[in-house]
Order: sequence, then C-alpha cells, then structure tokens
Amino acid sequence: MMLNTWQSRFEQWLHQSWQKEDKAHDVAHLARVWQTAQRIMQGSEADPLVVLTSCYFHDIVNLPKNHPERHLASAQAAEEARRVLLTEFPDFPSEKIAAVMHAVHAHSFSAAVTPETLEAKIVQDADRLESLGAIGLARVFYVSGALGRSLFDSHDPLARERPLDDAEWALDHFQKKLLKLPQTMQTAEGKRLAEINADFLVAYMAKLCAELQGDFCGTDRQVLAEFAVSH
Repeated sequence: MMLNTWQSRFEQWLHQSWQKEDKAHDVAHLARVWQTAQRIMQGSEADPLVVLTSCYFHDIVNLPKNHPERHLASAQAAEEARRVLLTEFPDFPSEKIAAVMHAVHAHSFSAAVTPETLEAKIVQDADRLESLGAIGLARVFYVSGALGRSLFDSHDPLARERPLDDAEWALDHFQKKLLKLPQTMQTAEGKRLAEINADFLVAYMAKLCAELQGDFCGTDRQVLAEFAVSH
C-alpha cells in the first residue's frame, strides 16, 4: 500500500475517533511532524512506513505539560498506538509495530528515552523542530496561555536577577528548554534545522527586549550575541 494511502487512512481515523482539545497537538501538528520527518530522512535507509505511522500516533496519548504523570505519556501512547494498529488497521504489517512503539515512546522530551533506531531518531528530531521557529513561537504562547501562565516578566524578561521559571513566565521556557533543543538533535539535518530555527527565537527575544526598552524599530544586539545558537 502506498504511503499516501496510509496517511489518508490515519488522518481519517484520527479526525473521526481522536478527540483533541489541545490545538498545539492536533492532527495538523501530526501532519507537520511527518512533513519535517520526510525532509530529515531523505537519502537515509529509514523505513518510511514506520516513520509515517510514528509521526501520526506519537501524541495519541498526550498529557498536559503540568500533569504530574506527563513523563509517562509517551509510554502510554506507544501502547495505545499498538492497540489502534491491531484493532483499527489489521492490515498494518505486524512486524513493524514494535519499531513504531519504540519511536513513539522515545519521541518525548520529558520521558528521556534514548532513541535506538534511525526511525526513532528522525521522529524525535521532527517533533522537536515543532518547538522552534515561527511554529514553535506560536505554540509556546498558545500552550502557556492555556495553562494560565504570564507572557514574560516585564522588569526582568531574560531572568538576569531571578531564577528561570517557565511555570510562571512563558518567555522563560526559551532558555529553560527550547534553546537547548539543538544540542539534543539526533540527526545532522535535524541539528542544522534546529540551530536555524532556534536563532529565530533568539531574534524574537532580542526584538522583545528592544521594545521593552522603548526601541520599536531595532533589536537588542547584546541579546543576539549572547544567545545565538548557530555558528
């Protein structure tokens, strides 16, 4: 069966059977992760069906970021992916299910599971790239707003004189996690893309800091120099 047929079947089932209120982790997110994964795996020996399936089911169980069992979500998602594939897609190659489960389990940042296969590395990188660049910028403030977190500390936006606290300030999440993601990428292409898109977030930080100082036309060059990710 062609990949695009599997993709269409997965999307149809998800739209009909997967109730998802979190718009940062909806079917559109899954489709974007697959799109990115295709770019990363170009020219590799990765199994495209395993990558496709893992992309579409990696968030089948996704607990809120402030949930006490958040770190267990990807393990639960792996088991749920297995159940769905066996019951809803009985023609899915059974010999590929274990590889899908591993990729789903390993994608999560909070689970801290080391990806052991090329497919798992690609899916992990593709999902983490969703947290960077323009998409990542939109998602971090969407999620923070849904959790009732403040945008930033106007008096100390970069936490120069206080501990970072991304449970209170959305902008703190940039330094707490997002700008560190390029260091965690598993593939060369994933790392390259992560560095470029992390620098977009740095540029946003520099623009924000300039505006808070009353400069609405420029950027804070000190911030650019201090936080630049790519070299």
